[in-house]
Amino acid sequence: MKRIAGHFAGVIVLIGVVALGGCTEGILDPKGPIAVAERQILFNALGIMLAIVIPTILATLGVAAWFRASNKRARYLPDFEYSGRLEVLVWAIPAMTVILVGGVAWVGAHDLDPRRPIASAVKPVNVQVVSLDWKWLFIYPDQGIATVNQLTIPVGTPVSFELTSSGVMNSFFVPQLGSQIYTMAGMVTRLHLQADHPGTYRGLSAQYSGSGFADMRFAVDAVPPEDFARWVDRARSAGPVLDEQTYAVLAKPSKTVAPFTYRTVAPDLFDGVVSAVMQPGAPPEHAHSASLGAHE
Repeated sequence: MKRIAGHFAGVIVLIGVVALGGCTEGILDPKGPIAVAERQILFNALGIMLAIVIPTILATLGVAAWFRASNKRARYLPDFEYSGRLEVLVWAIPAMTVILVGGVAWVGAHDLDPRRPIASAVKPVNVQVVSLDWKWLFIYPDQGIATVNQLTIPVGTPVSFELTSSGVMNSFFVPQLGSQIYTMAGMVTRLHLQADHPGTYRGLSAQYSGSGFADMRFAVDAVPPEDFARWVDRARSAGPVLDEQTYAVLAKPSKTVAPFTYRTVAPDLFDGVVSAVMQPGAPPEHAHSASLGAHE
């Protein structure tokens, strides 16, 4: 019996090592405080569930081995019907597991509320995000620039996101920084993330949105603050202007768009995008223009 349990444990460990071997650049390789906290919730929930799963598997093997036909010491009880102690054991352990896992998830969900700012002595960087077909627009309102399919942020600095969609619902997700969140037309969702280590992280759309969904990806470059300032200066000196006309062109469906920057952004453009779908009676192709024009 001990030998069987030992072999079983070895197989479980081997499967775990193989499975985790491909988890780089994912949620199990966090690079920011939110992602670290989310991974801890996963580990806590896994540990609680394994506390019942592993004993149950071992007990199943033990019962099968003990009550085998060749074991004459096992008692045969064909008239056994009910045991209050067994009922308590059978129901109490799963109930406790559900309570513990639910408690971990409930506490974690409140602690990691996407709207809750990250405590930091550093002033956050504000980024406005618009999901388009099939690309991502990032507006830096304080810096007056914008990028497409490229998000650059300073290391060790909280990033405060405001997110919306130009059309269909989408989902913004940077696995190594944490907290997937939806983008919806006519609404603004909020998210706070931070990168603690320099590097380039994978960002993606986690909500199917049409034929270009597979290529709706972006790179997140986490750089030192001084490099971020130099990047902003370079972005301000090159690229087109993002105004009503250029946004109308950008909003048209396109696939595999190479990253590029806008050197300046029209004031209140993000607010115009949010309210564009609220224009009564405006055809879809003119909704953005009507709303953006109202802000000028």
